[in-house]
Amino acid sequence: MTTATYSNDSASLRHYFSDLGNAARAFADALFAAQARQFVVQEVRASAPVAPAVKARGVRQLFSLARDVEHFSPNLAAELRNLATRD
Repeated sequence: MTTATYSNDSASLRHYFSDLGNAARAFADALFAAQARQFVVQEVRASAPVAPAVKARGVRQLFSLARDVEHFSPNLAAELRNLATRD
């Protein structure tokens, strides 16, 4: 036969709530620290302009790749042509 006993030990209960409060505070600190990192101002640099010859070579490569995959993946070929025609 087993018996359950209830111990009115307020010290252990006090430690439990103290640990629970510390854990909640640490979670809130981590949450708000992660939230604050989202809004860090970053310097935006303009990229160097691409030379027309380099751009034309890339377009030719995309069209060539589209021709190579046309027979087994027409959707991929269409998407590659679409990418090639973008500015």
